[in-house]
Amino acid sequence: MNGTDLGGVTRAEYCVVACAEAWRGAGEILASPMGVIPSIGARLARRTFAPDLLLTDGEATLVGADGTVEGWLPYRQHLELVAGGRRHVMMGASQIDRFGNQNISCVGDWRRPRRQLLGVRGAPLNTLNNPTSYWIPRHSRRVFVERVDLVCGVGTDRAAGARYHCLPRVVSDLGVFDFATPDGSMRLASVHPGVTVEEIEEATGFPLTVPPRVPSTRAPTAAELRLIREVVDPADTRSREVGA
Repeated sequence: MNGTDLGGVTRAEYCVVACAEAWRGAGEILASPMGVIPSIGARLARRTFAPDLLLTDGEATLVGADGTVEGWLPYRQHLELVAGGRRHVMMGASQIDRFGNQNISCVGDWRRPRRQLLGVRGAPLNTLNNPTSYWIPRHSRRVFVERVDLVCGVGTDRAAGARYHCLPRVVSDLGVFDFATPDGSMRLASVHPGVTVEEIEEATGFPLTVPPRVPSTRAPTAAELRLIREVVDPADTRSREVGA
């Protein structure tokens, strides 16, 4: 199998590669993936095209691609990385709008929400001070909304003056998106094999910028596929997050 032979590659594996690409060329920064597939993607990136990535166990240590401890990361030092643009976090989103404003706090009016979620947590600090991408395992109009009910992560339309604000990409189970448009709105960057542009537009609650030709999401190479299946995720946890 190679980069053009798509036989047997699952949707989850395309999502892993799409998430890994968020850290291509990042250099020595802290990768903070949240979720199963972003975590597999970050470890894949570290083993292949981003060897200088720093990976964290989510608490106080730096770890290698195999999970072994490589160093100590005190909370103060962690915050220095966050505030200085030297971390790239990939978070989830309960809602995200066309400018990349993200909500993980509540659904409905925040004063009397219909549903209470995680809370704002560190989303404002993340998005204003270091690159932030998003992973959404179930693309739907309930998530991709015209306007989020509460802004937690800051979008391109609210980030004036934020030195390190950057939204490199959004990855969903249907495709990859970025904000490379004149007004900073969301653009369809690639579709996963087996998905059509029309399906993505139907599942999105706002108008997307769609280029005249939309490429397919990059397939894993044979080496990457072996790493995903045999080294990074031999238990196939990726398929529990994204089905066939």
